[in-house]
Amino acid sequence: MLELVIFDADGVLFDSTESNTAYYNEIFARVGEPAMSPFEEKAGIFMSASQVFELRAGGDQQRIAAMREVARAMDATPFFDLLRPFPGLHSLLLAIRCLYRIGLATNRSATIPGIIDYLGLTEVFDVVASVRDKVKPKPAPDILDLCLKRANVLPANAVYVGDSETDRIASHAAQLEFIGVGDRVEHENLIVRLDQLPAALERLFGTTRPI
Repeated sequence: MLELVIFDADGVLFDSTESNTAYYNEIFARVGEPAMSPFEEKAGIFMSASQVFELRAGGDQQRIAAMREVARAMDATPFFDLLRPFPGLHSLLLAIRCLYRIGLATNRSATIPGIIDYLGLTEVFDVVASVRDKVKPKPAPDILDLCLKRANVLPANAVYVGDSETDRIASHAAQLEFIGVGDRVEHENLIVRLDQLPAALERLFGTTRPI
């Protein structure tokens, strides 16, 4: 019986490509690095900040440390204006919350509380887990495991909604059912747009019911 619907953030709740690219390019510029390559821009959607820095620096700990120092001191809120939330996001999440508890599991860290507040979702999520909790980023299952633990829900009674291969791998490792969104991931449970999620949930888990 489905009890908990867990969402990824970037690429699912909102398009963050422009926002993330501007954010990382500002950090790179401050440490004398060139702007992101097209490959890095795509990776920046689903990777944690630490993973992006490691990708750029290729194991150079001095460069990674410099990027982290700038990131810690830099105000990320100006970049929130470049986020593109899914149309009707708030209403959709509230409708799903009438039937199930909902969670958020993301590779974001320090920025996630501010983004939740910026999007007006502070009272929407029942549980939130992120790299901010000092756990390994996806594709490790740790963030999803923590979300389940905080919700006190078994993997068999939850589903993860993500948009990347990283999300799919993490979901499989956490023994969760997975629903893919968009064209960046291949899976038998795939929807094109987030507004198709209620129908996908009913198809996979049967008639919806209040909890």
